[in-house]
Amino acid sequence: MWSSLPRKTKETKRLGLIVNPLAGIGGRVGLKGSDGPEIQQQALELGAVPRAGKRTQQAIQVITETLSGLEIITPPGEMGEDVVRGAGYAPQVVGEIIRGVTTPEDTVLAAQVMLESQVDVLLFAGGDGTARDIYRAIGSQLPVIGIPAGVKIHSAVFATHPHAAGDLTARFLQNRTMKVQEAEVIDVDEEAYREGIITTRLYGYLMVPYHRHLVQSRKAPTPAVEAVQMDEIARDVIENMQTDCLYILGPGTTTRAISDRLGVEKTLLGVDVVTKEGVVALDVNERQLLDLMPDEMVKIIVTPIGGQGFLFGRGNQPISPEVVMRVGRENIHVICTPDKLHTFAGRPLLVDTGDAKVDELLNGQVTITTGYRERAVYRIGI
Repeated sequence: MWSSLPRKTKETKRLGLIVNPLAGIGGRVGLKGSDGPEIQQQALELGAVPRAGKRTQQAIQVITETLSGLEIITPPGEMGEDVVRGAGYAPQVVGEIIRGVTTPEDTVLAAQVMLESQVDVLLFAGGDGTARDIYRAIGSQLPVIGIPAGVKIHSAVFATHPHAAGDLTARFLQNRTMKVQEAEVIDVDEEAYREGIITTRLYGYLMVPYHRHLVQSRKAPTPAVEAVQMDEIARDVIENMQTDCLYILGPGTTTRAISDRLGVEKTLLGVDVVTKEGVVALDVNERQLLDLMPDEMVKIIVTPIGGQGFLFGRGNQPISPEVVMRVGRENIHVICTPDKLHTFAGRPLLVDTGDAKVDELLNGQVTITTGYRERAVYRIGI
């Protein structure tokens, strides 16, 4: 039974927590999403490991180390209870689930109970699909913060990193006069997405506590007018390609310009491997990348996501922490058009690989190719 808790006192700080335990499970195995039981089963068969719980625990630890006397309300098992108890905290558990078979309807029911239980803020772990479920349940009636744990994280309701989600939640609970603003809940058609077609829909708005450096922006498309700039970048990259090297190309139209100049195919929303002579493998997953690497020189070419500025951890999860470590920071090549770089307005580029050591390795200054024989030095932050 899903039933709400008694009304809380004015002094009580009450946090709601919902975890989508299978969020992001399709990322590293190259499935570009985790929506639906068939895709989730396919991901598990490919060796995917659920990581939403671990990312949630990072956020919860920040909160519990900052605040005392906090009530955490959460569903049972892998939808929240396990994570909270793992962090050494005793939650108040609501509802019933079937372990290992959680559904979007469980998320909806849990969010409705959180609203009825008067939580001060609802913290959830998932991706755009989970954000849609939360919106369907509560609309704009309750402040919400998303822990980024999915494959598709285009919506503006997510913190930049699990630690940032915890930090933002703690700040809001300490200061409930913090500014709260509407943030877009957007999602794409996963079936079309897997075919390289982006069909984006705005589902509504959630109310999110705002802090410029802790909340991500929504993903912004690349304007068609940047095509000439992308071609100039591609010309520079190809001129400097080594004949004995594999190149891992991240998703995006900027990296696709390289394939176009090479005259080979590119998976727009996937990760591909090419050489100066042609394609090695298309739409690869983490395991395929690791299998290609032992006997070859390898470089990674990535471009930041428009609007958000993420280099790793959003949409290119097959380029996992292990892949990055094996390649080495010195062999990561960042490309970005001047117009896109200008939109970041000096804000650092971001990484959220899921591994703190790798994130720290990537932190610092990076040289970016912005045109033919044109470079810019920019900062990567965490």
